[in-house]
Amino acid sequence: MSLTDSAIKAAKPQEKPHKLTDAHGLYLLVNPNGSKLWKLKYRVAGKEKKLALGAYPTVTLQKARQRRDDARQLLAEGIDPGQQRKATKQAQKAEALTFETVAREWYTYNAPRWAESTRYKAKLYLENDIIPGIGSRPIAGITRPDMVELVRKVEARGTLNAAGKIRQWLHQIFRYALAKGVVESNPATDLSVVAEPAKAARHHPHIAFTELPELLEKLEAVKLHTFTHSAIRLLILTAVRPGELRAARWDEFDLNCDTWTIPKERMKARRPHVVPLPRQAMAILRQLQEISGKYALVFPGQQNPDRPMSENTINKALRLMGYEGRQTGHGFRHLLSTELNGRGYNGDWIERQLAHGDKDEIRDTYNHATYLPQREDMMQAWADSIDALCAGANVVCIKRKA
Repeated sequence: MSLTDSAIKAAKPQEKPHKLTDAHGLYLLVNPNGSKLWKLKYRVAGKEKKLALGAYPTVTLQKARQRRDDARQLLAEGIDPGQQRKATKQAQKAEALTFETVAREWYTYNAPRWAESTRYKAKLYLENDIIPGIGSRPIAGITRPDMVELVRKVEARGTLNAAGKIRQWLHQIFRYALAKGVVESNPATDLSVVAEPAKAARHHPHIAFTELPELLEKLEAVKLHTFTHSAIRLLILTAVRPGELRAARWDEFDLNCDTWTIPKERMKARRPHVVPLPRQAMAILRQLQEISGKYALVFPGQQNPDRPMSENTINKALRLMGYEGRQTGHGFRHLLSTELNGRGYNGDWIERQLAHGDKDEIRDTYNHATYLPQREDMMQAWADSIDALCAGANVVCIKRKA
């Protein structure tokens, strides 16, 4: 017999849940706590399933029957009403989920696996370009044209490298969203197909070795902070990347063994790098230790000692010295490479000093040699040759053998 409103109202809770049956699989489950819940029993592919239709009296008998009939209509069309409800809820959740929420979750997930420089750059472009552009929009509604428009704005500034990184990160963020099930496809694929053509590669400018005395003379003459002055000299003497030097920590240095070990987390190649320190570099570091030794960083920021020196400081100083377009902080690496290769040093020693990976990926995987003793001699000779040049001596380039 079909249920009636009076029968439902009269139903009392019992020690165990019990059912009041209506027609076509609809029933009311009366729980011991007094709650009354509508359920629909149905079958799909021979398997029995149940669908919740709401609670009485919010859902009346008439509404429950209407919901039952709607579900039965879906069944007649070959659609599982329970699965459709899940899909609808998921779609509604995705519509409310913004790109910013997923992007920040993606960043938090990946940041521990990245080098510090990668974390910094990813955060920078997320905050400055990606999130301001599409962050507030539901991620499920973002299309490929939306992202092309975003990247075009970055390209319009002439920052093609940044645009390339943003395309890469958009792709990774949507891959993450796809894996989480909040989008059904990755609209950030193949964005490079419509990328603005890259300009001709421009190497970091650097002066000739013979021009170093003039540069060092100008460095002495210009009014700069001690940290900036010392950083430029250390770049010349070690050929590390400016970012590796700026974020250097005192606990990375062994001043007794004249070495600096940069942890893999801060290295582009994701492997630790031991830098031999010539006597001239050691003298600079001992002077710096008297100034910044109480801090964790060798080059603490002037406003916040927990943050490193600004990445623009070194190049700005070189511009003040008159070297705009002629020398950059990164260019000192090219200067050393050019000069030491010209002196006949073993190429593997030079490449390891620069922390470059081998172009042969298989060889690079198995070549764990650091050539530290050879590099110690090479870098001391490099520092001594600079002193000799500055003193006006003739530098004899002796051919070295491997």
